Amino acid sequence: MPPDSHERAWALLQKAYRAQIEGDYDNAVALYKNSLEIFPTAEAHTFLGWTYHFQGKIEEAITEYKRAIEVDPEFGNPYNDIGSYLIQQGRYDEAIPWLERAIAAPRYEPRHFPHFNLGRVYIAKGMLSRARDCFSESLRIEPGYTLARQAVENLRRMVN
Repeated sequence: MPPDSHERAWALLQKAYRAQIEGDYDNAVALYKNSLEIFPTAEAHTFLGWTYHFQGKIEEAITEYKRAIEVDPEFGNPYNDIGSYLIQQGRYDEAIPWLERAIAAPRYEPRHFPHFNLGRVYIAKGMLSRARDCFSESLRIEPGYTLARQAVENLRRMVN
């Protein structure tokens, strides 16, 4: 592989991301795939998954997230995304291990998201105390996270 392959792949990924943000999903898919052909990264697989999600292709998105995990199992975003999509499908028990893996992932920045999503699972399962703990942890990590704050308030109203 030529030494500049990683740089070319990264430049294509950035171009794909811009296309995705602009809503040009077909172009974004093509650019992400080009990036992956040159130098596969967990980020490119994950962003391709996001694009598929925006296109309504949930199973394709999940497939890309699993590929991202194969490339870099320490990258937390795809674990959370799989868990989130399983929640949307009402597959709560299946979502839990994915979200727990996101929480444990060494390379993951928005750490409050999997805690929040795990709280969503526990709400759906009627496990309100566990849900409150997850939402509270999400807020501890990101005190300004409005959705977690609203979830805590909604739980307070439910139990009062």
